Amino acid sequence: MALKSTIFKASVNIADLDRHYYGEHALTLARHPSETDERMMMRLLAFLLFADARLEFGRGLSADDEPALWQKDYGGAIERWIEVGLPDERVLRKAAGRAAEVVVLAYGGRAAEVWWEKEGNALGRLANLHVLAIDAEQSAALTTLVERGMQLQCTIQDGQLWLTDGPRTVAVEPRRWR
Repeated sequence: MALKSTIFKASVNIADLDRHYYGEHALTLARHPSETDERMMMRLLAFLLFADARLEFGRGLSADDEPALWQKDYGGAIERWIEVGLPDERVLRKAAGRAAEVVVLAYGGRAAEVWWEKEGNALGRLANLHVLAIDAEQSAALTTLVERGMQLQCTIQDGQLWLTDGPRTVAVEPRRWR
């Protein structure tokens, strides 16, 4: 019998002072049995960084043809394709051909640095690709906020993100690799 995804609900109030975006989102995150809390929170972080009414989560780890998140225009064209982790160069090349903008939210500490050293030159040819890196300590700290029902406040200013559930606050500062 196949294991089922665990459902997490997140009510998030976002104040993105850098983009002048302010909104409240009720999100449902399905965590695949093989997905870690850290990866799930990285998907949530990607949503927070690029929040928009049309941004939605993909089908997850079981769908090779979909990103972690994507945003489509009203005609169905892909405006933004977002991957989390350390995706293969072929996946990113395919995404760059399908979407106006491709974003990678890389995490994993030293593994992310090795991935970038290996793939960086080849990925540099993709004009619509942006790569943001999250420090291992920051991505691990995000897991302290994991609950089945999360009430979160997010503030983004000057490239820094603060995420709080009240008693705990986590600061994240993505580094731009590309």
